[in-house]
Order: sequence, then C-alpha cells, then structure tokens
Amino acid sequence: MKENATVIAEEIQKLAARLLAINPAGHKLCLIGGFRYRLLNASCRASLDIDYHWAGDLARKQADIVALLRKKLLPEVKTRFDYDGNIQPATGPDVDSPAVRVVDMAFYRLGPAGHRIEVPVEITRIQCSDPPIVCTVGGTVFLTASDADMIESKVIALFNRLHLQARDIVDIFLFQGAFASDSAKRLAAKFAKASLSPKVLGELMNNLAANRNQHVRALDRIIGEQLDDTQAANIKLAGGGTMIFNVVMGILQDKLGIKGGP
Repeated sequence: MKENATVIAEEIQKLAARLLAINPAGHKLCLIGGFRYRLLNASCRASLDIDYHWAGDLARKQADIVALLRKKLLPEVKTRFDYDGNIQPATGPDVDSPAVRVVDMAFYRLGPAGHRIEVPVEITRIQCSDPPIVCTVGGTVFLTASDADMIESKVIALFNRLHLQARDIVDIFLFQGAFASDSAKRLAAKFAKASLSPKVLGELMNNLAANRNQHVRALDRIIGEQLDDTQAANIKLAGGGTMIFNVVMGILQDKLGIKGGP
C-alpha cells in the first residue's frame, strides 16, 4: 500500500497538470513522460515528476509556470492537504542546460512528524513527427504528443540520457503497443537529428547487454517501488525485471532494428 505522502504527491501532480491545462501559461504546452502515461493512459507506474514538451523559449516558459503555480497551486495544496510549499526555478550547474528547464516544487509540514514532498516539473523538447493530440480526463482537455511520438521519445531517452534510467525501459515495455508500423524509419530520422549514429547506437546496445544484471536489479526496484501492487505482483510472477529487460531488448533489436556493434 502506498504511503500517505506518496498518494498526496500524486494528487499534487494532478492539480498542477490541470492548472496548466486550463490556464494561458499552459497554452501549446504538451504533457509528456511517465506522468502523462499515468494520468492519460492509466499506467501502473507512478511517476516522480511532471514533464512537458515546449517548442519555444524554455526559460520564459519556466517563468510562466512558476508564476501560475505559485499563485494557484500553493493555496490549493494548503487548503486540501494542509501542506505549505515553495515553487521556484531550479538553479545550479546541474540544471543549467539549453535543452531543459526545471521548476522545483516542494511541499512540507513542519514539526517532528513533518513530511516533505518534492515534485519537479521539467520543461524540455522532444522530437515530434506528428501534430499534438488532446486527451480528456474528467472533462479537462490535456494537450500531449501523439502515442507514437511518446513511445519513440522513450527510446531516444534510453540512449540519449547521460545516465540510463530504468524507468524508460519499463515504459517501453508497458506501452510497446504504441509503436507505429513505421517507427523504425521514424526513429532512424530522429536518431540522426540527435547525433546518434548507427555506430554509437551499436555501442550503446552492447553496453546495455553488458550491464544486464545491473539493469535488471534497477528494474526490479522500480517494480517494487513505483508499480501498483497487484500489477507489480503479476509482473514478478512472469519474470520481473529479467522478463521486462528481455522483452525490451527484443523490441529494440527486432522491431526497431537497433543492433549491437561488432
């Protein structure tokens, strides 16, 4: 069973996403990432942050988001959950990137038994071959990337992050049915734009295979910590992290044509 603070964190994510969906600061802002899957596709994996695709000036959009959420989210969280909070642009060398901006959201209760909840909002860019789409939840319209662009972005992230994130492998497994019939071709073009040559991809595939045990352990941790209980139990019965790793490696090699190098 999830701890109360984890449940509240997810409710805060929903409140923040809804505010951005219905206010001018969220116009043309596309919800992506693990929380997109959780909110719009009923994913069994809880996400720890909120991700958005934005084609314009990232720093300006970061400022717009901070202003909106300070004004409207902080009082809402205080009223509903009795948590105080702070929302600000993330600072420091680790977040000083032209490709991403982060809004740090922290909520807390003071006192000996106080809790602290952190929910970062990341504004970035993904490559999109399709126009954005809309999905509705409870009467609210959310702008998002197409299902094919979403799952392809997970494959690109798998190879393009500075440090591989096992959650990308989990999401590729969970939403493997979203690949388009021509995703291999679409991804080849996207890899080229991301400066991921076939040689580099081959080396990264070799590295994935060589570190199999490490990745399986990370996948098992995600299954235990981020997946809903019943579905996590079923995945464990079917082979757990080992099964997920094998399935995703098969997708990368057989469906998408991404092979290890010599």
